[in-house]
Amino acid sequence: MSSSRRAGLFLRCCLVVFAVASALYVSGPALFSKFKKGFRFDGSAPSCGPCVCDCPAPLSLLTIAPGLVNLSIADCEKNDPDLNEEMGKQFVDLLTEELKLQETVAEGNSRHVNLTFVEARRIASEYQKEAEKCNAATEICEEARERAEALLIGERKVTALWERRARQLGWE
Repeated sequence: MSSSRRAGLFLRCCLVVFAVASALYVSGPALFSKFKKGFRFDGSAPSCGPCVCDCPAPLSLLTIAPGLVNLSIADCEKNDPDLNEEMGKQFVDLLTEELKLQETVAEGNSRHVNLTFVEARRIASEYQKEAEKCNAATEICEEARERAEALLIGERKVTALWERRARQLGWE
């Protein structure tokens, strides 16, 4: 047997042992209680004595708090001017705080936009300078090319003149 087959067999055995142990762990307490009470195959429930209950009647809400029945949630805090004033103060404070936060955020955004705009203008200025340098260099190169072309035309005329004289003198 190869070592990989042995390892596979060992793994399978471990999984089977784990599955059996898990099943016993889950269903063990129920089986133990059935074994302890005895198994019944006739389908009837185990008999026990009659229940004796001397519990008092449940208390109603009226007996616990008689005034609670007349209250409703809608009436809560309607007629309390101190609470209304405090809630109004809190609402105003919350709105003030929210406005201050929005103002701070707006100032931060404005500062960021201004810095970005200044940086963009600086970079655009640099690009403009570079473009002007490139245009000047292009003009210089174009002028030099035109001069070189004119010189080349002149040299061709001189070469043609010398070639004609050489042919007149017998050069082939």
